[in-house]
Amino acid sequence: MESEGVDVGGTSVVGVVPPARPRKLAKVPFVELADGRLQGVVSSGSDIARVYVSSITAGSHALSCGTNNNRPCGGQQGTFLCKHLRALVAEAVTQFGLRRVADYLRVSVDGEADADALVAALTPGVEPSPPAGVVFSRFLRYLTYLELPGTTAPLPEMHWFPARGVSR
Repeated sequence: MESEGVDVGGTSVVGVVPPARPRKLAKVPFVELADGRLQGVVSSGSDIARVYVSSITAGSHALSCGTNNNRPCGGQQGTFLCKHLRALVAEAVTQFGLRRVADYLRVSVDGEADADALVAALTPGVEPSPPAGVVFSRFLRYLTYLELPGTTAPLPEMHWFPARGVSR
């Protein structure tokens, strides 16, 4: 994620770009622009215990969607975007803004476009899927930080997480 270091009262924290709009975390609890992909964790619509790791590779627009234990998504066929990938794009646009997501994926859309127009502008390809376990384990590791007591000591892995009271 793009970020910029900030010195706050003798502690080093990294400020992050604020979300374009607040988003609901129930359907897509984790979305990021990282490792050359738009990727994240998407909840299953039918099974509360199942989640999908979905991604779209920047440039080639290669699609990947499967469960956290590497079972393929039944709705993602070839270059067709399943509902999990569509939800991921919609939440990424909410979190980062249309322009930033389109630029990251290298997609050309006009200024009045929305998440559906971004999906329509993709030219999906087929490539080997990235390891879903990497994205999912990073998501789970980030969740553990939410249970830590407050501290001013730096947590290097939390550079993406917004620090309270820090603004750009």
